[in-house]
Amino acid sequence: MLDVRRLRLLRELAHRGTIVAVAQALAFTPSAVSQQLSALEREAGLPLLERSGRRVVLTPAGQNLVRHAEAVLEQLERATAELAGARRGLTGPLRIGTFPSAGRTMIPAALTALAREHPGLEPMVAEIDPAGVADAIRAGELEVALIHEYDFVASRPEPGLATEGLCTEAMYLASAAAPAGATHLPSAGTGLAGPAAISRCRDAPWITATPGTMCQQMTIHACQAAGFTPHTRHQVDDFTTTLALVAAGQGVALVPQLGLADLPPGVALTQVPLHRRTNIAYRSGAGSHPAVTAITAALRSAVPNELGTAP
Repeated sequence: MLDVRRLRLLRELAHRGTIVAVAQALAFTPSAVSQQLSALEREAGLPLLERSGRRVVLTPAGQNLVRHAEAVLEQLERATAELAGARRGLTGPLRIGTFPSAGRTMIPAALTALAREHPGLEPMVAEIDPAGVADAIRAGELEVALIHEYDFVASRPEPGLATEGLCTEAMYLASAAAPAGATHLPSAGTGLAGPAAISRCRDAPWITATPGTMCQQMTIHACQAAGFTPHTRHQVDDFTTTLALVAAGQGVALVPQLGLADLPPGVALTQVPLHRRTNIAYRSGAGSHPAVTAITAALRSAVPNELGTAP
C-alpha cells in the first residue's frame, strides 16, 4: 500500500525541483524527505528518482505516480470537504492569501461579511505574490488565495490548484498632468485611448513592477505590442508608491483599477484596452468545503460595484 504522505512529498518534489526546497516548504529536514522518498520507492517496487548532477529528477515511473497522486489528493480534499459539511457550524483558522491592492480594497469588507455569517471562523490574511500561491496552497500554508492575470500575461494551469473568476478591472496609463509649457514628460491626455496612448510614451521613463512579476511582464508586453520596449527607470511593486512617483514626474506606468484607491493630485489617467482579472484559488477538490464556499461568497459580496464580476 502506497503511503499518502509520501505521495505528497513526491508531488512536491515534482513541482519544486529539489529535496531541499521540499524540506523547507513542508518543515522537514532534507534527510527526512530523502528517507521518506526512499521508503516510497520500496513500496512502489521500482526506482522513482534518479540523480541529474546536483538535482534529483523523476523517472518515467515517478512522473506517472505523480499524476496518480494528484488524483488521490484531490479525492481526499473532496472527502474532507464532505466531512466538514456534515459538521454543524464553521470554526477554526482560515488562511487567506492576497495581493496588496485586493487586500486594501476587498479583503476588509469580505472579512466583515464573513464574521457576520460565520463568527466561529478565524480568518488569517497574508500578502503573497500570485506566483507563490500554488506552492503555498499545495503545501497547506493557505486554504484560499486571490491571484490575478493580465491580458498579456495569462497564468498557466497549476496541478493541484482549482480557480474560479472573481472580477475584472480596467487598466489605466498614469502620467503626470504636465503644467503649461512643460515638455519633459508626455501627458497621456483624456482624448487618447488604447495603443496610441501607450505608444506616445515610448520615449518616457517607465515605472514597472520588479522583474519576474506578472505586473512587470504585463507592462513590457503591452509596450512591445505598441511597437517599443520601455526604458525602465524605477521598479516598484506598490501602486501607491508608483502613483506618487508618477505625480512627481518620474515616469509613466500602467495601473489596474484597484490600484487607484490612493490617487494623488497631478496624475492624469487614460483607460487602455487591457484588463486584469482576479481569481479565487484553492486546492483541487476543496471547492465544496464549507469554509471555502463561505469565504468565496464573502469575497463576491465585497467586489466594488464599478468592477466587472465574473460569472
